[in-house]
Amino acid sequence: MTLWQPDPALIRRPAYQSLADQFARAIHDGRLANGARLPTHRRLADDLKLSVQTVSRAYEELIRRGLISGEIGRGSFVQTQRREPEPPYLPERLGEVIDLSILKPVCEPMHLERLKQALGWLAENLPSSSALSFRPNMVFPRHRAVAVEWLKLCGLDTSAQNISLTNGATAGMTVALMSVAPPGSTVATEAIGHHTLVPLARYLGFNLQGLPIDGNGLIPEALDEACRLSDIRAVFVQPSVINPTATLMDAARREQIAAVARKHDIAIIENDVLGPLVEDRPPPVAAFAPERTLYVTSFTKITVPGLRIGYLAAPDRYVAAVANRHLVSNWMATPLVAEIATKWVTDGTAMELVHWQRAALRRRQDIAAQVLAGVDYRARRDGLHVWLQLPADRAEESFVAQARLQGVAIAPGTSFRISDAPWHPAVRISLGSTTEGELRAGLGVVTKLLLGDPEHLLLAI
Repeated sequence: MTLWQPDPALIRRPAYQSLADQFARAIHDGRLANGARLPTHRRLADDLKLSVQTVSRAYEELIRRGLISGEIGRGSFVQTQRREPEPPYLPERLGEVIDLSILKPVCEPMHLERLKQALGWLAENLPSSSALSFRPNMVFPRHRAVAVEWLKLCGLDTSAQNISLTNGATAGMTVALMSVAPPGSTVATEAIGHHTLVPLARYLGFNLQGLPIDGNGLIPEALDEACRLSDIRAVFVQPSVINPTATLMDAARREQIAAVARKHDIAIIENDVLGPLVEDRPPPVAAFAPERTLYVTSFTKITVPGLRIGYLAAPDRYVAAVANRHLVSNWMATPLVAEIATKWVTDGTAMELVHWQRAALRRRQDIAAQVLAGVDYRARRDGLHVWLQLPADRAEESFVAQARLQGVAIAPGTSFRISDAPWHPAVRISLGSTTEGELRAGLGVVTKLLLGDPEHLLLAI
């Protein structure tokens, strides 16, 4: 155990933030060496006359900053060497765990059967270009024409030459960011946003600035101020329910975001992977600012996860940049998967699966409403998840760990935190990743933990 201890006289409100800052300074100054073991939550709370929850939140903040690591059963340790961020979901499904951590659509044997049928059809109808060509322009003209029709269902009118096929939304958003945000530039986004943005910014060398949000999404005035004070090159938004807080931005707000982007001449990257799944939604932001919006959508979360293909629609000014960056990072989307997507769009299978998914998710949302009755959470009827803010006396890390010990995996809210503003602990709970019976049981565990008396998870000393 290290000899250094925080000074209680220097703690200011909010106490957890002030305590975390003291630890951070000690680590940066070398008073706490790499690998040093920190006091247990309860011991430090007793020493400083603070609540255990305050200490837990301080440790969570240090974990978010990458300064310490916490391991159930072992304790917390200084970690000054940079490590790769942990995904919000379990990297692999473990036995006896109800996995509500990974965001995925509802899947049943029917989905596997449909994909098997499509593969059988492909074996009989595979074009030679999809099997033998290295040239994207020899493979994809027909697929781009079909993509135009699908994007109309998403609310976007564009032309075939403005569309690139990608291996899903992650590839699409990466190419889009590479096209508009050179190294050293700054990209604005929601304060609670896409969990891959932080590591992606590090890998690509651009800066990420999280901006305030409200119940309607990104606040336009905050974007306007950031553009005036900083050299913002682009804004990344997820306006249609796929964002962690399950927000559906209304049409007026989308138009305001577009106006701010036009005023400061910045690009917009819109991640809309749910596409037509969300019924009665406003037009995409790209419809309000088509000249500057790079629009990303895909099929993996609305049809079958194995259909890893998507569309990136870019305005004329970015078409060449998108093509070049897609070429060097992916060369081209997988032609065999593109063939299945194009068939499913043209024969109506894709939209049939979307309608099926919408009905399945609404049943899951009804289950959530029943089991989480009395709990304050956020969700949309056609969404894949719920966003649950924890009470002030609940530490996020401890709550996630307690749920995991009771056999339920949920995603910690800090995985989606991009802003350094004061944080309210929360968790994201996926509704489509397991059976309805397991979902009901898993949500029951979460509800009991939430409505029961708070009990800190003891760590072995």
